[in-house]
Amino acid sequence: MQKTDSKFKAGFAAIVGRPNVGKSTLMNKIIGQKIAITSNKPQTTRNRIMTVYTSEEGQIVFLDTPGLHKAKNKLGNYMMSAAKSTYKDADVLLIMLEAGKSAGNAEKDILEELKAVKLPKILVINKIDSVKREEIPAIIAEFSKLSEFDEVVPVSATAGTNCDELVKVIMKYLPYGEPFYDEDTVTDQPVRQIAAEMIREKALHALGDEIPHGIAVMIEKMDFSGRVVQIEATIVCERDSHKGIIIGKGGEMLKKIGTNARFEIEKMLEQQVNLKLFVKVKKDWRDSEFLLKNFGYNAGDFKIQK
Repeated sequence: MQKTDSKFKAGFAAIVGRPNVGKSTLMNKIIGQKIAITSNKPQTTRNRIMTVYTSEEGQIVFLDTPGLHKAKNKLGNYMMSAAKSTYKDADVLLIMLEAGKSAGNAEKDILEELKAVKLPKILVINKIDSVKREEIPAIIAEFSKLSEFDEVVPVSATAGTNCDELVKVIMKYLPYGEPFYDEDTVTDQPVRQIAAEMIREKALHALGDEIPHGIAVMIEKMDFSGRVVQIEATIVCERDSHKGIIIGKGGEMLKKIGTNARFEIEKMLEQQVNLKLFVKVKKDWRDSEFLLKNFGYNAGDFKIQK
C-alpha cells in the first residue's frame, strides 16, 4: 500500500500491564481478528505479538507483550525481556489496569518503572462492563492519581466498548509518515506459530488449573499440498503425570483439545484441517535455554524493525 498523504499517521503502540488484564483480548478486538490467544490464566502470552490496524487516517502497529511479573525461571526471564524491550522502542504506551480492582503493589511497581519511559502514556482501564456505569468516573479519578498519563480511556475489550475512541486517541500521538505494512497485513506471526498458540490456548482451556503453565506446543508438520491441510503437533509438558492428564482417560482430553484447536485453525486458514496431536515429556523445559529456543522463545534481539 502506497500512502503519500502527508496527513497519514503510522507508528507502534505497545500494550503493557499485569498478566490477565486483557491485553490480548483488546488487540484482537481492535483488529477484528484473533491473533493472540486468550485465557483466564495469567502469563498466557509468552512472546511479543504484533498486529496491524490500518484505516484511512493511519496505521497502528500494536505490540502485545507478556504480562509484567517477577520471573521464576528462564521462560519468565525471556517473557520480561520481550515486554521491556518492546515498550522502550514504541511510539506510544498503553498501560492497562482493571476496573473493579484497586491498584496493588504490583501495579504500582509497574507504574514506577514506566516513569522512566519517555513516551506518551495512555491509561486504558479495562473491564468497565464489570462495574456499574455510575462507578466509572470515580475509578478513572482513582487510577489517574497513580501516575502522570496523557490520556485515560475506559474500555471493555471483550464487548468492544469504547475501542473506537481508544483508536482515535492513539492516532493523536503517532507521527506522520508512510505505513510500515500493506493494508492487508494483520500480523507478523507465521501461520505455524499462530496454529501452535491456538493449540496451546485450547489446552489451557481444557486442562483448567491442573497444568497452569508447564506446556509448550511444537508444530512438527504443516502440509498444504493437498485439499486438506495436514498438521502434526506435539504438546510438551514437564512431568509424566502431566502427560497422563493431557491425554486423559482413553485419550478423551487430547481428543477434546484437538477438536477445539482444529476448529480455530480451520477458521484461520479457511480450509479443512487434519490435526494430529502427540504428547512428550521434557523435564524442566522452562529452565532450559536449548529447549526454549527450540520452542520459539529466542531471547535474542527484540528490537522493533521500523
